[in-house]
Amino acid sequence: MSREQLVVQRARKSFHTGKTKPLEYRVHQLKSLLRFISDRRRDIADAVKRDLGKSEHGTELFETLGLEGEIKLAIEKLSEWAAPRPVEKNLLTITDEVYVQPEPLGVVLIIGAWNYPWAVTLQPLVGAIAAGNAAVIKPSEVSSHSAKVMEELLPQYLDKDLYPVVTGGVSETQELLKQRFDHIFYTGSSVVGKLVMEAAARHLTPVTLELGGKSPCYIDKNCDITVACRRITWGKFVNCGQTCIAPDYVLCEPSVQSRVVEEINKSIKEFYTDNPKTFEDYGRIINQRHFKRVMSLMEGSTVAVGGDSDESQCYIGPTVLKDVTGESKVMKEEIFGPLLPIITVSGVEEAIQFINEREKPLVVYVFSNDNKLIKRVIAETSSGALLANDCLVHFTVSALPFGGVGNSGMGCYHGRHSFDQLSHLRSCLIKQLKMEGINSMRYPPHTAKKLGWARFFLLKHVNVCRLRRMALLAMFTGLAAFVVFLERTIQFGTNKMEIFM
Repeated sequence: MSREQLVVQRARKSFHTGKTKPLEYRVHQLKSLLRFISDRRRDIADAVKRDLGKSEHGTELFETLGLEGEIKLAIEKLSEWAAPRPVEKNLLTITDEVYVQPEPLGVVLIIGAWNYPWAVTLQPLVGAIAAGNAAVIKPSEVSSHSAKVMEELLPQYLDKDLYPVVTGGVSETQELLKQRFDHIFYTGSSVVGKLVMEAAARHLTPVTLELGGKSPCYIDKNCDITVACRRITWGKFVNCGQTCIAPDYVLCEPSVQSRVVEEINKSIKEFYTDNPKTFEDYGRIINQRHFKRVMSLMEGSTVAVGGDSDESQCYIGPTVLKDVTGESKVMKEEIFGPLLPIITVSGVEEAIQFINEREKPLVVYVFSNDNKLIKRVIAETSSGALLANDCLVHFTVSALPFGGVGNSGMGCYHGRHSFDQLSHLRSCLIKQLKMEGINSMRYPPHTAKKLGWARFFLLKHVNVCRLRRMALLAMFTGLAAFVVFLERTIQFGTNKMEIFM
């Protein structure tokens, strides 16, 4: 048996002991995960620095801070999320107990990504633990230093059998995908996502695919272009552009293109100085293979800002491209690097058409002061999310489901959505062995009279909450009437006694 097969078997055997069922155990593991992040903050930052050239404060801001928030939210809300959820009833079930009971799926495989090696690997783990699952954690081999730290240190805090870390490259991942899981959670590219889904289909395993795509950013010529460009510059060049929800390209009218270029250039200098290469908060491309891929995307486009690079350091400066069309090389794939192409369109109608002619993106960005224009973009496009007048920050809202649609993914997570995504929401109905007279309408022989009764009981909409309110109102009305009656009786009795005295 392979190492991967043994790991999965051990995790399943441990899950079948039932130790993850009690909420107290899940909370204990979540608190241990929180302690791991706190204790090993420096180890995590050092690993990310070596992988991506990110600063210590940048790692905390974009990797572990949100992770801490997710864990604390899960600890606080777990009893609420895991509780039975009452549902609306029909007339036939009005006296029955009807609810949805979340229960663990079993053993979950989490395949992480290299661009945010801690956030996108451990956030799904929070949901898996909270939902009561075992989880096999496969960090990306591309961010090798982070993977090594995760492999060596995480088992010191979490149950080694229930939450093992498996490292390795393509062959190890392929071996893992041969095993049967109860859910697979993958973050990465659409190309690999298809392979993951194909492998999962052999076992009828459900999948969550957090993919990417070319997220467009439309700038309305009448908005505050200075503020818009500052926010776009920040969203694009965070993590050296290696962010799945980064604005991939800008759409704007020709009349404002030069202003957009100018404002983005000013913001680059404000954020990263005149020499981003020496600036602590500007990172590096993950490796030379990706460096060459990103550099090749500039072919055929005009560099308006930046364009400098150093292959020995995997450095590419913040770059703005113009004279870009839909047929340019940079528009043929997700950039995933610090290149920002600008494409000119005649207005919002052409921008919407341009977006809809391509695969559904992970997010659509629109910058405008016109609420009607924003609502039009919402109504006439499709994407995993839509964010108006800012970039990236929807990722920080745990109440919003984070995920794609179509080519940008399927399923979602964050907060309660993570818990639900990695739970089986089990339908439960508890009847009593009574009222058999009503049930007789479903038994043969089937007659027109029985069908009429069935139609009434099954199709008649009943607002149970309203019935409860009416019942409570009737009860309080009756109680009030009784109190009034009692007061009058007592008063009458008192008056009668006074007459005879």
